[in-house]
Amino acid sequence: MQDWIAVDWRETRQRAWAMRGTDLRDRRERVAASGDVAGDLGALIGDWLAQDATLVLACGALGPVGGAVPCKPLPDGLWSVDAGDPRIDLRVVPGLRQAAPVDLMRGDETRIAGFLALNKDWDGVLCLVGEETRWVHVSAGEVVSFQSFLTGAMFDALARGRLSGDGLLGAETDLAAFSEALSDAMAKPERVMARIHGVHAARVLEGLEPPVARARLFGALLGAELAAARPFWLGQQLAVVGDGEVARLYVEALSAQGAPAALADEARVTLEGLKSAWRLLAG
Repeated sequence: MQDWIAVDWRETRQRAWAMRGTDLRDRRERVAASGDVAGDLGALIGDWLAQDATLVLACGALGPVGGAVPCKPLPDGLWSVDAGDPRIDLRVVPGLRQAAPVDLMRGDETRIAGFLALNKDWDGVLCLVGEETRWVHVSAGEVVSFQSFLTGAMFDALARGRLSGDGLLGAETDLAAFSEALSDAMAKPERVMARIHGVHAARVLEGLEPPVARARLFGALLGAELAAARPFWLGQQLAVVGDGEVARLYVEALSAQGAPAALADEARVTLEGLKSAWRLLAG
């Protein structure tokens, strides 16, 4: 039996962990949401709830934006949010904001806290991979600055839209084609939109295979991102926080630039960050 529930809430994926203190009892995941928070929470964790209100501690899109950088990743405690269900005592980790250039995060502040809890006294730059990829400069336990990119969301939108048709999303990535596209995009990032259309044209006119098309598309987008984020990763201690093929491609791309990066498991650091928030709440 759990005594609190940890939740990572994203618009396209929700994960939950049933917790007793800091011990994991169970876990689950959903990949859909209706926008009805009470209904979606009920579908995710309803059978874990008791008649009395259960503490649900969440990070991500459910919450407000709180502290301004530079600050610690969990500077403002937890916000109480009405879940629309009397069985749920919902507390949300507030996100972080940046004034110049204007930016925000909701959820990654918790992953940063989890990474730092697992890696004491770590200074450097974290690359948090997802639909939004975020480069975060961390020093002395504080978030100093950050920059966000929509690389993942852009790839997904193109693969489901203009470039959809024959399994681009499910294809394996051709690594040689990825490396070539990455180098080309980093050399001339201003041509990224033309390169993306070139992938479309090659598929229509030449029957470009999905693994190569996927590699060229993602390589072009990631190359443009790395060119823009160079002040973050050049000469820094680096760690990529993510899972699956995309996170590994970030590590490979950085290594090709002479910038080796450690790979941290995203689910693990997320849960560790929520444990840190729970400890703050418990006093």
